[in-house]
Amino acid sequence: MSQMDRRRALKLLGSLGAFGATGLAAACGRADGAEVEEPISDEPVRIGMIVAQSGVYKPIGDEMLRGFQLYLDLNDQRLGGHPVDLVVADEGETPESGGAALDQLVKKNVLALTGVVNSAVLLGIRDGVEQAKIPLIASNSSPSTLQSVVYIWRTSYINDEPGRALAPYVKERVPASGEVAIVAPEYDAAVDSVQGFRQSFGESDPRIAAPVIWTKYYPGKPARNAYASHITQLVNRDPDAIYCFFSGDSAVEFLKKLRLAGYRKPIYAPGFLTEGPVLDQLRTREADGIVTSLNYSADLNNAANRRFASAFRKAHGSTPTTYAMASYDAAQVLDKGIRIAGDNLNPLQLNLALGRIGQIDSPRGPWQFNQPRTPQQKWYLREVQLDGQVLSNVLVSELATLG
Repeated sequence: MSQMDRRRALKLLGSLGAFGATGLAAACGRADGAEVEEPISDEPVRIGMIVAQSGVYKPIGDEMLRGFQLYLDLNDQRLGGHPVDLVVADEGETPESGGAALDQLVKKNVLALTGVVNSAVLLGIRDGVEQAKIPLIASNSSPSTLQSVVYIWRTSYINDEPGRALAPYVKERVPASGEVAIVAPEYDAAVDSVQGFRQSFGESDPRIAAPVIWTKYYPGKPARNAYASHITQLVNRDPDAIYCFFSGDSAVEFLKKLRLAGYRKPIYAPGFLTEGPVLDQLRTREADGIVTSLNYSADLNNAANRRFASAFRKAHGSTPTTYAMASYDAAQVLDKGIRIAGDNLNPLQLNLALGRIGQIDSPRGPWQFNQPRTPQQKWYLREVQLDGQVLSNVLVSELATLG
């Protein structure tokens, strides 16, 4: 308040009768300590969130919803000075169910969209979003084949980037005469990850010359002994290291059976292998020492992450994931975009404003959108270690800046 000029102070005081003392406090400052540049508005903005609330992707969907809601909780339930009407539609498991969620939200005249767990869903609704001309801040799925979009922005990553970031590190640690075996389920996100790893490692390098071991994709809990034949193949080859792409229940099943079969050499992967509840289901000998790459670690030491991680743990009693962080940032992107769009607020003007938001002060570290509307950001090396009595993804170092 000390920096306000007399005209602005009088304007705020004059508006007290319209929205009360709570509104005045929100106009003067925000829950995160930042001073609001403009007076708040009573005009609500409706934001549509497409996120899995049923089916196998629900745990990730829940994390994304928690991240977005946490930003609202820390900012007086407002974005850009406006109260928020958040409407959630269930993404389900397929492009068809995702399309139905999109149609539902478009009919509700939302200002913007966010969310989307599944890469296949994002590809499936691409044309619908572009035709509706409503900006979508996608906060998880990010296929490399999604190109030439005008209304779709992504706060997560491109699916090939975790492998691209990790490959040089692995290359330095495997002897020239050694072998890196690559194993992954055959679906969009995993194919992108493997391609990024191979391209960054050097596709002609003899250490990755052996064919990729492609497994069946299990969106839910894998069948019993789902990976038995693949693990037998890996153990018989006895590679110097394994690069793999699994997450959730599939990650738990693969790692348990791989270690049970006697493989004790290094395992490298995108961070989803050990993200979320995976580590809670593994014993130390099954997970200790696994090295992953990700755009976020909960123990990053910066002011934005200290605020975010502390508030998330207090609210949910768990460590925040990259899924929650990217959704938190989606809310922050909308906050800045709505503020820049100003009084002339509609989907088209908001989409134009998103191109002018500049740097985001994120829990992952500062980042900004590049020309393809994805983050230019740092990637981090993490290693599973015991933190007290609990297995944790411990930050080791920075790997690269991509985007």
